[in-house]
Amino acid sequence: MHRSRLYALILDAPRDAAAPATAFWSAALGAPTRTDPSEPQFTNLVDVVPGLVTAVQSVDDAPRHHLDIETDDVAAEVDRLVALGATPVSRWLDCHVLRAPGGHLLCVIPVAGDPELFAATATRWD
Repeated sequence: MHRSRLYALILDAPRDAAAPATAFWSAALGAPTRTDPSEPQFTNLVDVVPGLVTAVQSVDDAPRHHLDIETDDVAAEVDRLVALGATPVSRWLDCHVLRAPGGHLLCVIPVAGDPELFAATATRWD
C-alpha cells in the first residue's frame, strides 16, 4: 500500500524567458510570487489553487508544463504509473521524470508538502 496526490503544476519557461513568464502569470492570476533561495529556479505563484503548488520553473529547454505527484513510496508510484502507460524519461535526485501517454511530462517525488495535507488528501493505492 502507498499513497500519492497531485502536488504541483509547474510552468517550465526557458531561462531567458522565466522572469517575463513569472511576471505575466503573477499578474494574470493575481498571485504574489515567492522564491526559496535553496531552489532559485522555481518561483511560486502563491495560493493560485489552495493545496496545490503552482510555480514557474526556469529550464534549459522549451516552454511546457508538467505535474508533480508526491508520494510516500516513489518506487511503487513509478511502477503504478508505468503500468498505466507512462514511460520513464530520467531521474534527478529523488525526482523521477515520466512521460504520460499523450506526451506530457510528470515528476514523481517524495512527499514535499505539508504532511497533514498529504495524509488528508492523498489517494491510497492497495
